[in-house]
Amino acid sequence: MARIVMKFGGTSMAGIERIRHVAGLVKREAEAGHQLAVVVSAMAGETDRLIQFCREASSLYDPREYDVVVASGEQVTSGLLAITLQGMGLNARSYMGWQLPIRTSGHAAALIEGIDAEVLERVFSEGGIAVIPGFQGVTEQGDVATLGRGGSDTSAVALAAAIKADRCDIYTDVDGVYTTDPRIVPRARKLPIITFEEMLELASVGAKVLQTRSVGLAMRERMPIKVLSSFDDRPGTMVVGDEELEEFGMERQLVTGIAYDKNEARVTLTGLPHRPGTVAAIFAPLAEANINVDMIVQSVPRSGQTSDLTFTVPTASLAHSVEALEQVRDTIGFGEILTDTNIVKVSAVGVGMRSNAGIAARMFQALADRGIDILAISTSEIKVSVLVPEEYTELAVRVLHTTYGLDDNGAAA
Repeated sequence: MARIVMKFGGTSMAGIERIRHVAGLVKREAEAGHQLAVVVSAMAGETDRLIQFCREASSLYDPREYDVVVASGEQVTSGLLAITLQGMGLNARSYMGWQLPIRTSGHAAALIEGIDAEVLERVFSEGGIAVIPGFQGVTEQGDVATLGRGGSDTSAVALAAAIKADRCDIYTDVDGVYTTDPRIVPRARKLPIITFEEMLELASVGAKVLQTRSVGLAMRERMPIKVLSSFDDRPGTMVVGDEELEEFGMERQLVTGIAYDKNEARVTLTGLPHRPGTVAAIFAPLAEANINVDMIVQSVPRSGQTSDLTFTVPTASLAHSVEALEQVRDTIGFGEILTDTNIVKVSAVGVGMRSNAGIAARMFQALADRGIDILAISTSEIKVSVLVPEEYTELAVRVLHTTYGLDDNGAAA
């Protein structure tokens, strides 16, 4: 018998028929003797609909009331799933975030501070199944709070850690983690296992299988995650600690996957004065506006000359970034602000990069051979990312996937 948290996303819960299918998956695990807590998302598209209502009501809505509105989607699906499970003869009941409680701080993108597991321990001791709305918690003041987009994944992992689950199963509309997007590369391979670090890097550079926060939390708590399909009964992908690769008899690949992210905008400041503090003066207002800056490239000026600085921000933050920089233009004394949204970030990720030289060089040469211009570069211990024109997205992904030997030669061309 294992203790398992099962999480189902919006596409899995999109309508009564799909909820019945989910209930069948839960029943199968229950009949195998496992202790279960089930975390559900709102029906596909429902959260977007509720957010739009808030925007239509007021462009400057109160975050507290926003959370009251958007948290209702998960409340509906948790109740419907509990009803369906009860109809199958299972001892299931829904528990809202405030009933456990899931303690959070802030609104709209709240952080989980702790989860009281006493209620769930009682449910397990009585042979029950707890159905819990993802994405929501309760503040110290007793207000409903939400965890930000994709927060149900974080809810599930945090809950699994709180109840000391054996693993957290994330059911999505894909049957695992692939070496890249199979829609672009039909020869992409499904990975049987991937490390937390690799999954975290892939999630942060565009792979949308798991929310970045949830992977980071799983890594800190050493909570194994299994990515499965709600629709196809196939083996999924295990996300585990780096040291557990050997237990599974897996080799460390040089590159595990290729990801891309079109949600990038390039900002270039021209005519920057060459003096200490200039760069700090640029990024300070961006930090104050909570704008995440990614790739940074600065030209090296000759004596007495000015320089240019290029960096990337999320596309949704571009307008706010320009506004923040305009406010300090006179103070800093730079020339123009140039922007470009027709770009894409393409990344190669793999723990094998730590001990193997030449990974970046192979990337640069492969792109050069196909005439793809590199606009910016950033690296980490297990990642190399390049910024390229958006029109080359699919070509760049395919070329790099082949370059690093990730193609499944048994797949259809």
